[in-house]
Amino acid sequence: MKSDRYVITSTCQTPCGELILGSIDGKLCLCDWTKSRHRRTVDNRIQKMLVARYMQGSTPVIEEAKKQIAEYFDGRRREFDLPVNLTGTGFQQRVWEYISRIPYGTTRSYAALTSEVASESDIRAVSNAVGANSLSIIIPCHRVIGSRGQLTGYAGGLVAKQYLIDFEKTLIALENADSPESMERARADREALLSAD
Repeated sequence: MKSDRYVITSTCQTPCGELILGSIDGKLCLCDWTKSRHRRTVDNRIQKMLVARYMQGSTPVIEEAKKQIAEYFDGRRREFDLPVNLTGTGFQQRVWEYISRIPYGTTRSYAALTSEVASESDIRAVSNAVGANSLSIIIPCHRVIGSRGQLTGYAGGLVAKQYLIDFEKTLIALENADSPESMERARADREALLSAD
């Protein structure tokens, strides 16, 4: 593809894997796992929809994203405040906007998600939209799980998905601890999680 426009990209290390961040026109359009099995599909969609090529570098929004991601993993941030470019269909964007509203430390099933954004028969389309999310963590698709509570596919892998779910739940438990014993249990869970990096 010939284009004079560029998505500027840079990588970012996290406790559960490496992310690739991308921005264009002052907005974040990419925050995805470098080892994602959908890596090429996501990249092709972004470049095609934005009529742009990738070029390594950095931008203010990428640096701000790195800062906010570090704050998230330090337990100091629960929501992201970044300008984003959602590169997807109207249906995909509707699914992603709903996922963005799933509260920190909680999960929703694909069935519950489908009932909110589409008809029951559209569960496959909803699942595909979740899998097409190019802004992992920023749009917290790790909070979407199977109907029986089981982990399902995740671009960063199931180990990363479990890490993110446990990380958020442990911080919530630490905050809500109502006795020295529950506080100590929550602290031990957090220490175990952090030492598993």
